Amino acid sequence: MTGKGRTALVLGATGGIGGELARALVARGWTVRGLRRKPAKQGQPQPDGIEWVVGDAMNAADVRAAAEGAALIVHAVNPPGYKDWDRLVLPMVDNSIAAAVANNARILLPGTVYNYGPDVFPLIPETAAQAPLTRKGAIRVEMERRLHLAVGQGARLLILRCGDFFGPRAANSWFSQGLLTPGKPPTRINQPGRPGVGHQWAYLPDVAETAMRLLDREAELGDDAMFHMDGHWDADGSRMVAAIAHALGKPDLPVRRMPWWLLRLAGVAVPLFRELGEMRYLWQRPVRLDNRRLLAFLGGEPHTPLDLAVRRTLEGLGHLPAQPAAMPETGRRIPDLATSSRQG
Repeated sequence: MTGKGRTALVLGATGGIGGELARALVARGWTVRGLRRKPAKQGQPQPDGIEWVVGDAMNAADVRAAAEGAALIVHAVNPPGYKDWDRLVLPMVDNSIAAAVANNARILLPGTVYNYGPDVFPLIPETAAQAPLTRKGAIRVEMERRLHLAVGQGARLLILRCGDFFGPRAANSWFSQGLLTPGKPPTRINQPGRPGVGHQWAYLPDVAETAMRLLDREAELGDDAMFHMDGHWDADGSRMVAAIAHALGKPDLPVRRMPWWLLRLAGVAVPLFRELGEMRYLWQRPVRLDNRRLLAFLGGEPHTPLDLAVRRTLEGLGHLPAQPAAMPETGRRIPDLATSSRQG
């Protein structure tokens, strides 16, 4: 099954995860509309096969008009720079819900680990209680509560939850703005986590391919579906740092502990730093999403080898010259969770 003849609306198509999902949908044969607040500049090429619609995710009429006839609404939109989450996030998801109900459409939400607190660490199944520690996490919990309620009103739901995103077009991420210094040649790598503490990463092309394989089996998903991805599990926090240094050809690149105290100080004036500082608890203890349900449903999880994923990401961020793809990036299977855990 593919999306041939079906229409999807992607909110957040100009962002990292939204753009990756939009391009994957186009490749799967979907007609894809992307909502953007400003029209493209005259004469500017419109790549990737996305039909751009001018509108605002905060405007219910804009979202409903853009979603007319859509079978799928991808809700991948967030306030830029984590600004005004408490004021913007819930109205935006309400607009997506209203449009989905009007069209009997499925909403696809890229989920986060913000929803969870230490009471369910270190291995988190889909059924785990959601007791977040942060304001942002509480908002994500309320988002998902409203989405689950919408299933009873005529919408359908698919939540695909992953670790921290990274990828060639993910400019706003812990990888691009935390581990590396944006806009500058890498002269060091920042390490946010405690030594020896594991961390979970999700390569966006793998996330998009996983979502496509789930959507290919629409009839089997049910109206309210949730899956967790494993992605790349860095068992002691050193694998990602080593992969970056290896890809850059700088094995002796200095590694510096993240100056969390500085984020706290800067957060008084800069909302982004304040919001990043709230997430420190996710770097202090191992936090891993349990993907056994996904493996049972799909039979495997698309998985690009870490060295290749990091190289492609650094190329996309401009830290390395782009090279032709020497091998496919997705479609490889990973071992079952027990084997993965033993290897970790």
